[in-house]
Amino acid sequence: MQATAYTFDPSTRSGSVLLDDGTPVPFDGAAFDAGGLLLLRPGQRVRIEFAAPGDGARGEAGGLADAAGPVAGRRITLVTLQTF
Repeated sequence: MQATAYTFDPSTRSGSVLLDDGTPVPFDGAAFDAGGLLLLRPGQRVRIEFAAPGDGARGEAGGLADAAGPVAGRRITLVTLQTF
C-alpha cells in the first residue's frame, strides 16, 4: 500500500504516514528498520506493509485501535520508499 510520510523522529526511528484518504497511521522503529532507510522526510511517498490480520496487532504500541476501515487494528511492519 502507498502512503505519504507525515512525521518522523530520527532518534526513535518512528513516526506516522498519511494514507491516501488522509488517515494518519503510526509506525515504530522496527517497521522503519525493516525498510532499510536511513532518513525519512515529510512529504515523501512511501510503500508500507501491514502485519497479517490477527497477528497480535491489536493493543500493541503503534496499533490502530482508533482507525476505521481495512487498516483498523493492524500495525505497519515495513516502511520504504515508493519506487515507480
